[in-house]
Amino acid sequence: MKNAIFGLVAMLAVFTAGCGGEPVGRPDQTTEVETTTKTSSTSTMPAFSVASSEYPSWSTLMVAAKAGLINGSKGGKPGVLEKKWNVDVVLEVKDYDPCLAQFATGAVDAVCMTNMDSLNPALGRPCTAICPTSTSVGADKVIAVDATKPEDLKGKKVYGLAKSVSQYSYYRELEKRGLNPVEYPFENLDPAAAATALQSGSGEVKAICVWNPFALQTLRTNTQSKMICDSAEIPEEIIDMIVIGNDSLKKDGGENFAALLCDTYYEVCNRLNDTDKDRADATLTALGEDFSKLPLDDMRIIVKETRFYDTPQKGITLFTSESYKQTMETVVLTCQKIEVLEKDKPAPTIGYNDPEKQLNFSTKYMEMASEKK
Repeated sequence: MKNAIFGLVAMLAVFTAGCGGEPVGRPDQTTEVETTTKTSSTSTMPAFSVASSEYPSWSTLMVAAKAGLINGSKGGKPGVLEKKWNVDVVLEVKDYDPCLAQFATGAVDAVCMTNMDSLNPALGRPCTAICPTSTSVGADKVIAVDATKPEDLKGKKVYGLAKSVSQYSYYRELEKRGLNPVEYPFENLDPAAAATALQSGSGEVKAICVWNPFALQTLRTNTQSKMICDSAEIPEEIIDMIVIGNDSLKKDGGENFAALLCDTYYEVCNRLNDTDKDRADATLTALGEDFSKLPLDDMRIIVKETRFYDTPQKGITLFTSESYKQTMETVVLTCQKIEVLEKDKPAPTIGYNDPEKQLNFSTKYMEMASEKK
């Protein structure tokens, strides 16, 4: 999905001015978590690693580490949930592409990635999606000047990251409206550069497809720009998830590791939903610190457009629904059309609570997290 890391300098310039900090999207901004080995009681725990880039529902893992739910480093004093599941978690926070590469090569046990980006790794490393964390319901937007509807963009270039969620969402939004995507060219450009170009109002960039926080900032900065269509038109097609290699699940403690990650995610969600408004706001503020340094009011917009599957039941409902099985067929077909997957090669086999398939959407670990108090 949001596949390549380009234009970091441009991103910093854009968001330091507009949103009060440096931007972080699914693929952007490296923040390494220390993984120094320490001598402690965790030496008796099996250790597993998870790679995550900074994005609203994935940054819950970073918030959990800061809150002491997990330690995040190899060794050291185990976090509350590490003790509960008897697993030592090593959290590696990197750009999105390196996360995918590490997972594909087996360098990490688990990774945060989207459903469309799980297809290619599954061909070489069978894996299990253990937890949907969020879905884009407006976080990915087509923004343009001199246009008011998608039909106005026919024959005009829309700029964004090719073979990513941006191109996927634009393609599908056109299809949903009965339009032919072939007549609507998509031009590859780093989202930071695309956003900067449209915000400045100069050059040939008149339409872009980008995700938050780029979309949020562009609409604020260029008052002549308009949102033409967004991912709310393709509900539950873009899914952010936690995925684990089947080889890692088979290791001693592997299934507890999977359940621990689910448990960690839901615990932070519980704090976001706390009836104590101050505590809920403090958690959302902490999430914003890890995602683009956005303030609380902006984060309220962000999480509305990036809807969390914030309880095990919501995640289980998604993975067991017939509609999602049909959605994944659409995702595979679209990924072949935009060449995320090679057209002349088979897509991975996909199953639902079926570990024999190359990509398995499993409810087992959400259920474990829900049941173990």
